[in-house]
Amino acid sequence: MPDRTGPKVYSIAAHRGFADALVAGLIPRYAKDEIALARLTLLLPSRRTIRTMTEAFVRHSGTGMLLPRMVAVGDLDLDEALGPLLDPLGAADIAPAADPTRRWLRLAYYLREVEGDAAGKGAALLRRAFEIGRTMDRLMAEEIAPIDLMSERVIGIVGDLAGHWSDNTRNFLKVQQRWIAELAARGEIDAPDRRNRLFDHAAARWQDQPPPHPVIAAGVTGASPALARLLRVVSEMPQGLVVLPDLDLSLADEVWGELGTAGAPAQPDDPPFGRADAVTHPQYHLKLLLNRMGIARGEVQPWHRSGLAAAPPERSRAISNLFLPPRASAAWVDLPPEQRRLSGVRLMECTHPGEEAQAIAVLIREALEIPERRVALVSPDRGLAARVVSHLERWGIEADDTAGRPLPQTAAGRLLLLLAEVVAQQAAPVPLVALLVHPLAGNGPGRPRWLENARKLDLALRGPRPGAGLAPLAARADAAKLGEWWAGIETILTPLSILGEAEPLERLLGLLADAAEALCGETLWGGADGRALSAFVEELRGAAGAAGTLLDPREIGAVLRDAMDRVSVRPPWGGHPRVSVYGLLEARMSRADLVICGGLVEGVWPGSAALDALLPPAVLRALGVPGADFRIGLSAHDLAAALGAPEVVLSWAQRDEGGPVIPSRFVLRVRAMLGDQLERHLERDAVNLARRLDDAAQVAAHPRPQPMPSAEQRKVDVSVTGLDRLRGDPYQFYASAILGLRSMDGLDAEPSAAWKGEVAHLIMQRWHEAGEPEGGLHAIAQGVLTEQNAHPLMRVLWWPRLSAALETFESMILEAKAGGRKVVAVEKWGDMRRRDVRIHGRADRIDRREDGSLAVVDYKTGQPPTGSRVQEGFALQLGLIALIAKDGGFDGVEGVADSFEYWSMAKAKDGTMGYMFEPVLEGRKKSGIPREDFLPETLRYLDDALDGWILGDQPFTARLNPELGSYADYDQLMRLDEWITSLGNRSESAA
Repeated sequence: MPDRTGPKVYSIAAHRGFADALVAGLIPRYAKDEIALARLTLLLPSRRTIRTMTEAFVRHSGTGMLLPRMVAVGDLDLDEALGPLLDPLGAADIAPAADPTRRWLRLAYYLREVEGDAAGKGAALLRRAFEIGRTMDRLMAEEIAPIDLMSERVIGIVGDLAGHWSDNTRNFLKVQQRWIAELAARGEIDAPDRRNRLFDHAAARWQDQPPPHPVIAAGVTGASPALARLLRVVSEMPQGLVVLPDLDLSLADEVWGELGTAGAPAQPDDPPFGRADAVTHPQYHLKLLLNRMGIARGEVQPWHRSGLAAAPPERSRAISNLFLPPRASAAWVDLPPEQRRLSGVRLMECTHPGEEAQAIAVLIREALEIPERRVALVSPDRGLAARVVSHLERWGIEADDTAGRPLPQTAAGRLLLLLAEVVAQQAAPVPLVALLVHPLAGNGPGRPRWLENARKLDLALRGPRPGAGLAPLAARADAAKLGEWWAGIETILTPLSILGEAEPLERLLGLLADAAEALCGETLWGGADGRALSAFVEELRGAAGAAGTLLDPREIGAVLRDAMDRVSVRPPWGGHPRVSVYGLLEARMSRADLVICGGLVEGVWPGSAALDALLPPAVLRALGVPGADFRIGLSAHDLAAALGAPEVVLSWAQRDEGGPVIPSRFVLRVRAMLGDQLERHLERDAVNLARRLDDAAQVAAHPRPQPMPSAEQRKVDVSVTGLDRLRGDPYQFYASAILGLRSMDGLDAEPSAAWKGEVAHLIMQRWHEAGEPEGGLHAIAQGVLTEQNAHPLMRVLWWPRLSAALETFESMILEAKAGGRKVVAVEKWGDMRRRDVRIHGRADRIDRREDGSLAVVDYKTGQPPTGSRVQEGFALQLGLIALIAKDGGFDGVEGVADSFEYWSMAKAKDGTMGYMFEPVLEGRKKSGIPREDFLPETLRYLDDALDGWILGDQPFTARLNPELGSYADYDQLMRLDEWITSLGNRSESAA
């Protein structure tokens, strides 16, 4: 690395390993004595690369050394500030930066002011405000002033565009102007603007008076004009130089030219970026940086030192050929094998992301068997990274994901979001129970008791959602004998349940923080996630108070989720020393012996090139702002850098959770360039091992369940509905009546048929008990729905059908009453003994006819059983109720029934809601039981069931009559899916 005049710019090739190669060149030059290296200043892209460089110095030191001063240039994408070297006390004449969170909230206020109701509100409004702020930052980083948006060229472009683009551009300008006026009044400037001024301040200071110590800018690839000017000054300082990562010095000049103008148009009036620019090429952003520095590629010198994890030199040539622009890619046909050889690079295709994560974990585990071998997983897919970290735990390998986790995915962040959801959904059961069983809730010695109470409340809230608010929940808690415990919860949640339609965001956050701490104690704020949450809440509270932001409490959950998604919680130092898990930003400048690039599918790596939501692409291109495809080029550069490792595995899955996916365009290029060499580069062993890890020994298909309880266990009571189960599916009767198992409704479940039936029965019971007042059925129904805390949405959806059916029922009852029928029993329980077995049940209604006979009525919210099912003995409820009545099993009811009626709330054939059906074989009916045989036949079927199962020894065979429709409550218990198909196959073979 000889001294020379003029700009001193170097490039470290991809195969050399940037951080280690840089250190290998710096130590011989600057470590002449014990403190010489400490006089050196390194300008690095971000605080994360400072850690990477520190690790590289440690690896090379052997015995230890004083490290150089390392200063972060700062990265807008990472929301990082400049280091103190570039933001010194001497820059006090540069105005302070505005708080970005406060700006976000104020932009939302101005957007609402400009667009009125069309701007939206709540989370939607704040999302748009965030996009406006991000676009403003991009323009400021490129030194584009607001006046540039009003130039004739831009106005002409906007005038030719669709109406929504014109409106967006005008509204953006109006909002920006209002914000600029507020900044001027406050004496502040935006953070990107201040960053540019600080760069220019440092450049001017160093140009006039170069620092006495060496300054090296290493790994900086940001191409903003102000940063480019600073790098130019550094390159020209007597003891300064610039080291770029992975600039391809071997790329042919004509190919370099094919990349496009890259900010240096041939004519002054031409746009900075041409339409044919290859912005997706990995070298494009480096060409843009060199052009803005005013340095030709020929002036850049190669860095001849290599790192500890260097790859073969021919790898860089192959990488260069791999990413050739479209026209130059035609040269692949004539490339000799040695120029497209990617020795040490393997391609791994998996079926789905779960298998991919497992296979990557196998590769990492295998690599660690070799002493001192370092391995890194690089992926923008944080879900894949989390899965790999989880799989490694089975071998006791703790791997930290240095990209961090979004705050909502941490324990502390999730708790605050759940609390916000409780507020937004007015204490709906799902977020409430999730909040109460959260690992941090009720922390301390009383945690076991807390969980026990929370589970009891969970059981009490099963089924349809109760009414909104805390009062309906208190009634459920009292019924579950949780009154004292719930009173404490209610005290915490009450301040959040009495909010207005528009509350100050500052107050909302304060109430949420107080409630969260009351639930969890100070444990909530401990750990990395708690500290990040505390900082987030305090920052947002302060900004909201300064901005005067008002918010509907129902929007607080969505607003917090959006804001918290932008906060990453990174682990402290720790984890396995030879395993690293990186995002794309974290992986820059790092190197390992084996690098696994995971999640290489379109939309992930590279990510989708989303258009700017506010300014049209033509306007951005005319202003000189890199377009959306520019980030694809950055992703390509990240992959090119990773490909420089000694061993590389490119991994992707054929599908994700939603369906098939397309492999990354980068993978397709690798496969195309390898051509006939592809087969030897495929990684199959890790995939096969991953599949075998979870492969269990094959077991025989589960047999059809046929439990055989003892005679004592069989002697159980039989309900009038249980007999139907016993004859249709004996296993269900066994599980219900003998094992005593019951299915549970889900939280916030859709109203089940059983729940609707109970409500309908209660409505009819209340009406009969009230003396059957004409026209009073609807009022009673509304009262019952209110009493049952039926959710307003469910009431709205069900009420039209229920109301129409009740009208029909009322008219039918009044008509029967006029004909001499009299209701003698409503919702009455009764029983009888048959062969020393108790038969019991509840009669919905029993009427006495004018001739003294009884009519048994059963209410149905859906379709009643068909006549054929009754005839076959699988719907005997009416007959059993009649037998109990005949035996005197209902107090106050005597007589013999000869009418057996189902009153259904379903739609009749004529389209009306509600009708009566009698499963009696008479007239033109083709199925049913003759009226005179109804009770004898019911008794015969009852005796047959008692002889076979209750008093006999027949097995309780699962799905004895599979053609019958049946409840699915016990399908999982009987492992239905494991044997029902083979049962059907056997039946077909027998036929």
